[in-house]
Amino acid sequence: MAAASQLTADADMRRIRVSGAWDLRSGDPFQVPALPEGAWAEAVLDGSGLTGLDTSGAYVLLQRLKAVGIDPATLRYEGFDARQLGVLRLVTERWPQALAPARRGARGLFYRLGFGAEQAAAHLRGLLAFLGRFTLEAFRLLARPRRFRVREWVVQLQAVFVDAIPLVIAMIFLLGVVFAYLLGFQARQYGANIFVVDGVALAVCRELSPVIVAILVAGRSGAAMTAQLGTMKVTEEIDAIAVQGLSPFDVLVTPRILALLLALPLLVFVGDVAGLLGGMFTIRGQLDIGYTLFYDRLNSVLTMDTFLVGLVKAPVFALFIGLIGCRMGLGVARDARAVGFATTSTVVQSIVSVILLDALFAILQVRMGI
Repeated sequence: MAAASQLTADADMRRIRVSGAWDLRSGDPFQVPALPEGAWAEAVLDGSGLTGLDTSGAYVLLQRLKAVGIDPATLRYEGFDARQLGVLRLVTERWPQALAPARRGARGLFYRLGFGAEQAAAHLRGLLAFLGRFTLEAFRLLARPRRFRVREWVVQLQAVFVDAIPLVIAMIFLLGVVFAYLLGFQARQYGANIFVVDGVALAVCRELSPVIVAILVAGRSGAAMTAQLGTMKVTEEIDAIAVQGLSPFDVLVTPRILALLLALPLLVFVGDVAGLLGGMFTIRGQLDIGYTLFYDRLNSVLTMDTFLVGLVKAPVFALFIGLIGCRMGLGVARDARAVGFATTSTVVQSIVSVILLDALFAILQVRMGI
């Protein structure tokens, strides 16, 4: 049996001697103690006592050096023959990330802020580029409407709109109940029971229904789009579509975004009705305001402008949710872990976008006096 693998260092920590057999044919190799940590500077790796070396042994050897902060690229090699140097060079070139010297020290606050700002700017640039491409494809589709995938659009519309109706009704109805109850609890102390109808109508139609429905769609449909497209990319289905001479953008992206653009305003309308019904039932039981009185007050306070404010927000929310979901799905790496990361990122980006857009709408409405 060949001599066991050895790795020793001089007292001045400038020369490292490697000896014995560093290969898998030598029985139980690589059982060597760790090198002492310290200020390694211009170290020399002496391989004159080396009797065997393969890629596994070279990998373990370079990992031992990396563990004490030695960069293999800065080493000087002595006593190695041409074949052994070729093995070391092969391992260094094929696994550069694994053999890179470990970075020391924690990331500072300014580094994290700068890195986060850079990532946010990159996402924004990518989203704008994707929006430009979607706009271009939409104009091309208007010129050649036969390219539109009607069946795929109907399937997506069912998934985004029809299947989401029960969830939207349940959520917005309960929010209408909660908001009416809390507002009625305060208004009853001042004898302003009838004004609870005003508060419920304005809150549900202007803010609660559009924002909550958009967040539900982002978490449900936006994440599903990313997962579907990401999985199709991993399984090379998107490549197969391109090989057939079809545009993956026309086949996969455009029907999904157009389905969202139609579905979200309809879901907001359904949410408006559900929220008002929840508020009406709560006000009837808590404040003893009958359904007829509720309807008369609602008819006087809920103008068409107030109703349209929420519906106007919906297509904008839908556009950004669709762009983010499809872009993240098409941009994933070809592994399952990347699909999970992209799906999570889609939900976060979509919700943040909805909140920012809603704040922008609020500022514009105040400036315009709506």
